[in-house]
Amino acid sequence: MKIVEEDVLLRIFIGDSDRCKKCDKYRGKHMYEAIVKKAKEMGLAGATVFRGIMGYGGASRVHTVSVLRLSEDMPIVIEIVDSMEKIKPLLDWLDTVMVEGLITMEKVMVYKYRGGDED
Repeated sequence: MKIVEEDVLLRIFIGDSDRCKKCDKYRGKHMYEAIVKKAKEMGLAGATVFRGIMGYGGASRVHTVSVLRLSEDMPIVIEIVDSMEKIKPLLDWLDTVMVEGLITMEKVMVYKYRGGDED
């Protein structure tokens, strides 16, 4: 069975070394871990964390993997897809805990494939 719907793709760009400083429950944890756990608590459909191999942000400092610096603050992207109604409470929470980073949102068409009757 195929289900097609319009949802929102939320992307959160942070650094690997970012820690949750303003989160009561997740204080000291990696920011990406706190975000994924909060999204799960809120019942969002799913979240995926990607670690980049090279990138730069607002400070224009290039972060890259090298033999000498194995993982010095590598870029992290968290992607979450769900309805705007379900993502809005997460955005409100992010407003209270984010110190640095970038968030983008865009409308996406979602094709969900679910097991069903087979021929």
